Amino acid sequence: MIRSEDVRQVIAGGEVIEDYPDDVRGQSCLLSGLGIDGRPLHVVCAPTEEYLAVITAYVPDQSTWSDGFRKRVKA
Repeated sequence: MIRSEDVRQVIAGGEVIEDYPDDVRGQSCLLSGLGIDGRPLHVVCAPTEEYLAVITAYVPDQSTWSDGFRKRVKA
C-alpha cells in the first residue's frame, strides 16, 4: 500500500526523472523519491495553474530501473 503521506513526501522532495510536455492529456512528469519509510516510489503528476493532479504512484521494479530507480533499463 502507498499512503498519501508517501506521495506527499515524493512530491515535496523527489526528483523529476522524466518529463512529458507533449502528452495528449496535458503536460505531466514522473517523480522519483523515497516514501516516509525509505521505500523507493515513483509518482506521475500533472501540474496545472490551479492544482497538481496526481495520476498514479507505484513502487518501481528493479528489473526496469537503474541508477537508484532514476533511469529506465534499456531492453
